[in-house]
Order: sequence, then structure tokens, then C-alpha cells
Amino acid sequence: MRYDNVKKDTDHSLCNCIMLNFRSLFSKSKSKIASTGYLLRATTTSQSLRTKIHTPNANNSHHVFSPRYSHIAFSFSKPPARFNSRVPTSRTFCTASSERDSIEYDVVIVGAGPAGLSAAIRLKQMCRERNADLSVCVLDKGSEVGAHIISGNVFEPRALNELLPQWKELEAPITTPVSSDKFWFLTKGRAISLPSPFNNQGNYVISLSQLVRWMGTKAEELGVEIYPGFAASEILYDANNKVIGIGTNDMGIAKDGSKKENFQRGVEIKGHITLLAEGCRGSLSEKIIKKYNLRERGGAEHQTYALGIKEVWEIDEEKHQPGAVIHTLGWPLDHKTYGGSFLYHMKDNQISIGLVVALNYQNPFLNPYEEFQKLKHHPAIKPFLEGGTVIQYGARTLNEGGFQSIPYPVFPGGALIGCSAGFMNVPKIKGTHTAMKSGMLAAEATFGALNEGLDMDTYWDTLKNSWIWEELHKSRNYRPAFEYGLIPGLALSGLEHYVFKGRHSFTLKHGKPDHEATNAARFHSPIHYPKADGVLSFDVPSSLHRSNTNHEHDQPPHLRLRDPKIPEHINLPVYAAPESRYCPARVYEYVADEQNQMKLQINAQNCLHCKACDIKDPMQNIEWTVPEGGGGPGYSVM
Repeated sequence: MRYDNVKKDTDHSLCNCIMLNFRSLFSKSKSKIASTGYLLRATTTSQSLRTKIHTPNANNSHHVFSPRYSHIAFSFSKPPARFNSRVPTSRTFCTASSERDSIEYDVVIVGAGPAGLSAAIRLKQMCRERNADLSVCVLDKGSEVGAHIISGNVFEPRALNELLPQWKELEAPITTPVSSDKFWFLTKGRAISLPSPFNNQGNYVISLSQLVRWMGTKAEELGVEIYPGFAASEILYDANNKVIGIGTNDMGIAKDGSKKENFQRGVEIKGHITLLAEGCRGSLSEKIIKKYNLRERGGAEHQTYALGIKEVWEIDEEKHQPGAVIHTLGWPLDHKTYGGSFLYHMKDNQISIGLVVALNYQNPFLNPYEEFQKLKHHPAIKPFLEGGTVIQYGARTLNEGGFQSIPYPVFPGGALIGCSAGFMNVPKIKGTHTAMKSGMLAAEATFGALNEGLDMDTYWDTLKNSWIWEELHKSRNYRPAFEYGLIPGLALSGLEHYVFKGRHSFTLKHGKPDHEATNAARFHSPIHYPKADGVLSFDVPSSLHRSNTNHEHDQPPHLRLRDPKIPEHINLPVYAAPESRYCPARVYEYVADEQNQMKLQINAQNCLHCKACDIKDPMQNIEWTVPEGGGGPGYSVM
């Protein structure tokens, strides 16, 4: 079923534009610009832009706007009173050409998350330290910085201490230190306390989407250009198969492939170095890993994943314990399924609660969303939520492969950083600090490559000599231990954590890739989940509304089937339609056609961009691609 639960987009542009500072090339509509108080005006600036904008003219030649002419621009600017508007500022020229424009930077970063912004900030810091000048551009497919960012999050500030040591004085949104740290083993009716292995002293309970927004402002203050609402849909290569940037997708294309009135060609964003910081299972990153055989080159195993589902609640003040942290294992998951829950007390009487389910689960009838709804009714969890209100809902996959699954991160013309490569520390249940550090190391290698004639492979060398490598090597056997089940996994991981501490020579291997782990339905019985009560547990439409998910409906589906016959011929009869359950947004459902035959219907506009379908589909038949820029969830406190 399609859920039209949030505002729709209308037009996507005023005209075909060439950008000097192109943030609103794809502005949503004339009416939106008018309603937010934008004014078209001529401006002058003394800042010399290094960005080069190539636009085809009528003779198919190109104009290059060089720094010599950068003092004149037209800009959409907004009055200070409309500061909270989601329509950003820009300076643009307009053209009637339908050809794709080309814009050049020294460094292009795809993804305005912790890794991408850390890389951008570190690059600009080094420019100031070494008296150099590099143009740095960060693109993000979300409607604004932080809109697609979701995490637990108990934040370890180690990398931030290195990147911005004065973050407290700079008023970073990191204000709730961990005050208690509990670890429970849940049965259906009890919570059994266990020694906490997490050591969260000195860490903070935060909203990662809010931290990323703050980092975005710090990056812009240093001269980084950040452009949300731009979906990088393809990698650009030169004649020697070297990456030279990315292309954004075309806008204003209807479902049938025809061009709508607001059609606009995508833009080529070229850079001497391209850093991919797309997050877990990034669509471009996966293509790069396969094209250059980066797993094989790094001696890495396949990546393993989990799906995290989360809500933020506002609860009664008397129940609120700022900084309290609870992690659990066990119920509601069976003993063959790895996963656990978290409950963190944030600031402002808010708590974040979530369930993480490893995607190598075997039972195709398991529904992670419904398991999360069950969790909230546990007698140890329920009292925290009673009388409270859900503020936001979201979901995202995360890397769990750890040390064994790190690919070689360097490719011709760029590098993988953050969760695009996969640096999550599973026993810590943390990946933000390692993602940030990887971005910083890649930035230093990038600076050396562009200014000192060094090789980008120095990123791989410094990565192996960093505390990231030390952390992940030490914890490498924790996740694979649970391949043997919950109880053996607890025993082995306990020995690993308290006795061996990563000092032994052996390294456990991961099991099957997640999609291969799914059993045929005949080996399992259907799971009957209780109906949502609308108080603690909710149906999918209610949750989707809280995610602020929004896509233009009349666009080609970004969820593509490699073979359209597989759902009806294999997934439905053999696996009992698992895509209708592993997706936390009910994007996939089987409906009867005119002949009463069940057919797969894809409700792409519901998509939370979690990537579970791209990972868990048993036949690897679903390809996740980027939709029009600005679509997807709109997280603010996640």
C-alpha cells in the first residue's frame, strides 16, 4: 500500500541553471521560493572562486566561468527572519540548454555524514596550516544536512577531540554524558542484569543528525561548499578508467520515462579526488568495490549487516534519567538470530529506543519491524514509555563485518571512507568515531596527493597504523562468535572480551552472506505478531508519518528488479515473500492482479533508504539506486 502521509513535491526547478554556487539548482517550486522570502538579486563578492562551471552553448562549445569573473553573480538570498527555511541559498545563471553542465572542484565528497564532513573539515584545516587553497564540495542526497542521518547514539568523542578540540566551547550538541550503563539479558517476562562490557565512561548520549548539522556549519565556516538535495547517481571515469567525479541524476522524469515540464539534466561534479562517504551499502561505493576488486585486493571477506529500527520518544519528566544507557540481548529474538536492543536517555525528556537485527537471520517469516513493536511491551521496557509520545521513527542498515570485511579503501581517483568501507566496532556498538577518523586520515592523504605529489595509497598505510585498526583487530572475533548461536556466542565473546582481548593469533570467519542465510519457508512456521495497540506499538503507516519520508511520486522507481519474474517465481513460492517483511517501510507487497495472480508491487515512495532490500533479498534481485535528490526521510532528532 502506498502511504501519502507527508507533503508532496510539485515542481523541481525554476529553469535550467548554471551555478556559481549551485545549491538550489533543483529548488522545489516557484511558490516555495516565494513563500520563503527568496529574492533574485545581483551581488558582488570579493571572494575568488576556484570552481569552474562548464555549460554548453548553442554551438555545443563550453563557457568556463573562471575566478576572473567570479565577482559578479545572481543570487537567491533569504531574509534572516526565514532562517529555518529548508530552501537553501544559491547564486545562479540560467541557460536554455538541455545538455549536462560540468562543475570542477579539487575534492568532491559524496555524503554529508560524520566521515564526509570530517574529511572536509580536515582538508580545510590543512589548507590553513600549510597556506594552501583547495576547493572542497560536499554533496548529500537528503533535503538538508542530517536529514538522512540516524544512529543510536552513544558517542565516543575521541575523533572529535582530534578534529575540533574546542568542540565544547563551539557549542556542539553534545551535552548529556553517560550517567549509568546497564546490560540486560531479556526473557519474555524478565530482565536479567549482566556485567556491562561497554565501558561508556566519558561518552555522551546524542542525536547524530543534530551533531552532523553542527559539523556542517563548522565546515562551511572553513570554506567548504555543502549542497544537500543532490543525489550522486553515477561515477564519472576518464579514458584511463580513473574516477574523475560523479554525476547527479536527471530531475523531472515521469514514471513512464518521459520528460515533464520541469525536466532538468543532472550535473557533472568533477574533482581531482573523489571521496565516497555514502554510509552503509552506498550504491556508488558498492559499484567501486566490485569494479576495482577492492575486497579481493584488501584480502577482505564479504560484509555482514544488521538492520537498526529506532524511535525517539518524549517521556514523563519523573521517568527521565539523562545519560542512562541500557543495552539488551535475547527476547524478542530467537536464539539463532543475533541482535539486541538499546534504550538511551537523551536530553529534554527524550529517549531513543531501538532494535538491531542481524540480517543473516534464517527464518523468512521474521519481521524486524514487528519484533521491535513486541520489544516495547516487555515489562522492563514498557514503564519507560507509558504516558509518553513518539516524536520520530526511522531505520537504517549498519555494517557488522568489522576487521575481516575491510576492503582496500583506495581506488584510482579517490577513496572510500566511513561506513562506505565499514569501520564499525561491533562490541562497542559504535562506528561514528571510527568513521570520522577514517575521513580525517583520507583527507590528509588527499592533501598530500594534491599538494605534495604523494600517493593516495598512503591512506591505506596510515589506516593500518591508526587506532581504528587497533580497535577493530582487537574486537575482530566478537561478531563471528555468534554464528554458533546466542549462548555459545555469549561464552566465546566473553572469553574474547575479558581473557584473550584480541591478543591471540586466530581470526574467526563470518558465515554465509546475509542473503544466502535465508532458509526456504518450508523449514519454518509463520510467526503471528500481535496487532498494534496504537499506544506503545504502531502500524507501519503511523511510523512512516513520523519519519517525514517524502518522494516525488511521478518519477521512475529507484528500487529496480534485475529480473521481474523472480518475485512471483521464486521469492513468493520458495521464501514466502520475505521482502514484504524485512522492509521496515512496507515498500514491497504482493497484490492480486486481474487474474487473481499475486504480483509484487513496489511502493517506492515509502522508502526510508535503509538498504535492507539491497542486502537481504535471497536472489539479490533488488538494486537500490538513488531517487531524485531531496527525497527520503527527514530526520531531525535521530
